[in-house]
Amino acid sequence: MSGMRRRTAPVLSMTAVLALVTAGCSGGDDSAGLPADQQGAGATAATDGDGVRLGILGQCEGPFGGFHEDVVAGTTLALARFAGATPNSSTSALDGFSDAEAAGTPIELVGVGCGDDTADRILQEVRRLVEQRGANVIIGPLSGDEGIAVAEYAAAHPGITVFAGISGSQEQTLQVRAPNYFRFYGDGAIWNAGLGDLLYNEQGWRRVAVIADDYSFGHTSAAGFVADFCAVGGEVTHRVFPPLGTTDYSSYIAQLPNPDEVDGYFWAVGGTGTQSALEAFINSKGDLTGDQHAGNFFFNPDLAQALGSDIAGAHIGGFATLPGDVRTPEIEEYLAAADATWESIPGSLSGNEPAPPSTAAAFGFFYGYYTAGVALVEALESVDGDISDTEAFQSAISGLTLDLPYGDISLDENNSGLVDVGLSRLAVDDDGEIVQETVAIVPGVDQSFGGTFSPDTPSPGRDFPACEERDLPWEGQAVPVVDGVPQS
Repeated sequence: MSGMRRRTAPVLSMTAVLALVTAGCSGGDDSAGLPADQQGAGATAATDGDGVRLGILGQCEGPFGGFHEDVVAGTTLALARFAGATPNSSTSALDGFSDAEAAGTPIELVGVGCGDDTADRILQEVRRLVEQRGANVIIGPLSGDEGIAVAEYAAAHPGITVFAGISGSQEQTLQVRAPNYFRFYGDGAIWNAGLGDLLYNEQGWRRVAVIADDYSFGHTSAAGFVADFCAVGGEVTHRVFPPLGTTDYSSYIAQLPNPDEVDGYFWAVGGTGTQSALEAFINSKGDLTGDQHAGNFFFNPDLAQALGSDIAGAHIGGFATLPGDVRTPEIEEYLAAADATWESIPGSLSGNEPAPPSTAAAFGFFYGYYTAGVALVEALESVDGDISDTEAFQSAISGLTLDLPYGDISLDENNSGLVDVGLSRLAVDDDGEIVQETVAIVPGVDQSFGGTFSPDTPSPGRDFPACEERDLPWEGQAVPVVDGVPQS
């Protein structure tokens, strides 16, 4: 597509900045995501036509409810840039869009589903969008267990096409393997590739304790770190799994060893739990020493505002974008496009208060849904807008390589993204502020994680994978990043 293939710089990797937010807008009713004058009538018109009848699966309640605006905005920006969509509001993406068209095929938004991080709720929402509103294409969902449920729904309904939003559980592509379900990003394990290698070989860690949310994404995120750290010779002494949505972490922190018994701690506690869990650690174990902690993308500079600057030195796995220290013409163009599309967006990075849209666009949840929207448009162009042959349309999606602001993405044999991974750390800048700095790019990570995972291995869980040494293809191959510039 002429409007998308603009990259001239080397392929970049992916990581993210994630703000701590509380659950945001309520919802889940049949009109979610559409303005009043489009409720009901939009579904009928779409069902009678030959175009794309699009449903977006967001999450407006639960631990990630504050991200609802971000994900709808991500899809909307892609369609505004490359399919002529016009947002119905200048201050919120949740009011929907109009006039989207790719390769002569109209793209109509028939509804936005409001999940709450549970499989039951997201199944209700996808059924509503598909079976009541006539959606034939779905973008989403957001979270781990939701992704597994929607992938299984897609497998049972081959006539629909699903572009995953940013759900990071492994199983949705590696175990379910629905031919009509596509993930143009990495899973939670991929996002931690190279982090264990870095901590072992550059920071001198040998023994580590792991604490992660007790659900599919927490398991997957921890699995990637465990596999990577153990591959180079590290030892995992403890694995502690508090339920997602825990508010009092004291009993789980008590299960962790003391700071003088391990070299560090890896955290995959997310949503509204990150700050609460770290506060419980401080209350139980004493002050933080940043270079003794590492986490997945839920670690971010905002932690310093809540916990103090002692968090500086902590290392962070990747996600879907890069910290703000890495800027290329492609990234700048993407962020500027967001600011040109709306006056403001109340995204998660601004505490769900109005802010420049580029603030939300720099965030991985927004970007995952943007990537899905780009994939939809490119797929339509590759079949000249003809989606009457569903198998041909889905085959075209499998063969795409997306040319994106934060790096090219193609799919493996299970329709999951092959990606580069960005690793970062929290540091103190010249003004005494905590910032996130990119330190390395781990190129070309696939979902098998160097043979660690396959359709025949157990799903990531409390005990899997085992802590074993093994050869990983990226060991020692990370590309250093200095002052935001990759060194090769």
